[in-house]
Amino acid sequence: MASYTSEELLIATIADMLQPARHIAVGVLSPIPGSAALLARARSGNTKKVSIIGSMEEPYRTDGGVDLFDCAAQGRIDAFFLSGGQIDGQANINLTGIGDYPRQDVRWSGAFGSAYLYFLVPRVILFREEHSRRVFVPKVDFISAPGTSAPNVYRPGGPHALVTGLCVFLFERARGRFRLASVHPGHSVEEVRDETGFDFDCPDQVPTTRTPDDATLGLVREQVAPAIASPYPAFARRVWPQAVA
Repeated sequence: MASYTSEELLIATIADMLQPARHIAVGVLSPIPGSAALLARARSGNTKKVSIIGSMEEPYRTDGGVDLFDCAAQGRIDAFFLSGGQIDGQANINLTGIGDYPRQDVRWSGAFGSAYLYFLVPRVILFREEHSRRVFVPKVDFISAPGTSAPNVYRPGGPHALVTGLCVFLFERARGRFRLASVHPGHSVEEVRDETGFDFDCPDQVPTTRTPDDATLGLVREQVAPAIASPYPAFARRVWPQAVA
């Protein structure tokens, strides 16, 4: 088996979660999820639709957020990605800032349509490459988008998983908690516990995240790398300099 980068491991891991999705939407600042969406599309024989906000390339072009909001409201987006400056154990995300609102010590760019899409898209994958207690906190300072809702709230969408640089969590909606699903090669359950500020469920035996095989790496390097270079040129040049030169 050929060697792989940490980015390629994450891309392959996320792509596996996208197998059931017909229409995958990705944000403008999400090169790893974007690459995973294109890998899932390539595996499907290009039958899946991928929308990348900010891309002017067909067939990934969208008419901005309004287009995606309309699609989500009509149930025509199956998977989306969210992140946050803070994420807690109930899958709440904070995109607003740190400290007591409204006089916060740090302000971020804001939530935009995160809460809206979190409620409507059935398979939302949370992604944050950095895995630290700074990010994964016991309770977010501000809930920009909630991970769970009361039983009487209509909510077809919500969190499916959390993928980080150390591991994969699956979110159990009925219990409102994360469960550790796998740990990436070279890391351990103890490291995940040390670097996670919230409590989570953990089986007695935690598998190692499946590594990308040669066929997957071939698709990533030969098809995904040149395709992703338009919406995410800096990322593509850094990870696959030979493929996009």
